Amino acid sequence: MESKSSRRGFLAAGLSLPAVGLAATRMPEPAAFQARPAGGALATRTLGKTGLKVTLVGFGCMITSDPTVISRAVDMGITYFDTARSYSGGNNERMVAGALGANRNKITLSSKSQASTKAQAMEHLETSLKELGTDHLDIWYMHGRDAGTAITDECVDAWTTAKQQGKIRFIGVSSHNPNAIADRIFQVGKFDVVLSQYSFATGTTNDATYKRLSDAGIGLVAMKVMAPAGGGRGRGRGAAATPAVPGKHLAALKWVLKNPLFGTTVPSMTDIDQLETNFRALSEKLSPEDEKLLAMVNEEIRPYYCRMCHQCSGQCPKGVPVSDTIRYLSYADFYGQFALGREHFLALPENVRSIRCADCSSCSVTCPNGVHVTDRLMRAQELFG
Repeated sequence: MESKSSRRGFLAAGLSLPAVGLAATRMPEPAAFQARPAGGALATRTLGKTGLKVTLVGFGCMITSDPTVISRAVDMGITYFDTARSYSGGNNERMVAGALGANRNKITLSSKSQASTKAQAMEHLETSLKELGTDHLDIWYMHGRDAGTAITDECVDAWTTAKQQGKIRFIGVSSHNPNAIADRIFQVGKFDVVLSQYSFATGTTNDATYKRLSDAGIGLVAMKVMAPAGGGRGRGRGAAATPAVPGKHLAALKWVLKNPLFGTTVPSMTDIDQLETNFRALSEKLSPEDEKLLAMVNEEIRPYYCRMCHQCSGQCPKGVPVSDTIRYLSYADFYGQFALGREHFLALPENVRSIRCADCSSCSVTCPNGVHVTDRLMRAQELFG
């Protein structure tokens, strides 16, 4: 008999894809050994020049609320776990610590800080170490730096000091726009790891930058790897989950894993079903059928999902951060995470939050990827405002 978690779609609240030839039945659950080569160990890659050997599939803990899923992932052999000081209102790190227990030193553990000053960053780090029950982080990321100017000298000093003190092993930065921060990364010359969005939906937009970083020995970790692989537009808060068509998010993860530049991935997982499906990606290659399925999904989500190409930056005369706002809406519409999307929206400056696109007679923003920008912005403003 299927468990309740089995019936939950990986991505909540979406339009189902056309179901021609795709029966909405659950895929067979893989046995743990299927993802293991004959020697018994999971396949790993080395994260740049850090020397850290990590499993190709890691664990993004951001929306995980069940610690048993994390504990099970450790038991299955997954070795990379990612959290942040800001996740779950500051509670995610504590939950991760409880789930890892005595296994802390068997895995690579990363956290992040959105701090903009050295004092704040060091305070965040001390809190993270306390909540995670550890004396060091393997990687500490500057969180959400989408412009070179966001990587300030003061922050660089904080992260460098933390490394010198032995409280972190390696310095990282996370970004939705790696093209915009690459020059600054090389200018600073102290970064060991970059955590970046990468998926079938964003495609090859950032490939030249990823190659440049990798060639310099900087480790790459992929986030947002699923895109909205569960289908099209959802209804946001209060929406019922739609059953996931088998194979979509598995295909999305396999698409990312085929790129050898990335050391590991951090797909979000909320239940055992998602964990076991993601684990399956370690033993399966992307097939022509997978590519056809992802092409179908790509067209389905085209009007709704921001590809983070950032070509809309600065186009709105009123100052609406178009890409960011549509991304926040995606948390609610595609992932069933209304609270997370609203939290990000409410963090925008008040003068930006108060803008209503419905007041404009026309929109000056055009998306080269076909996103219905005005509709998406109006929806975000209505849903979160």
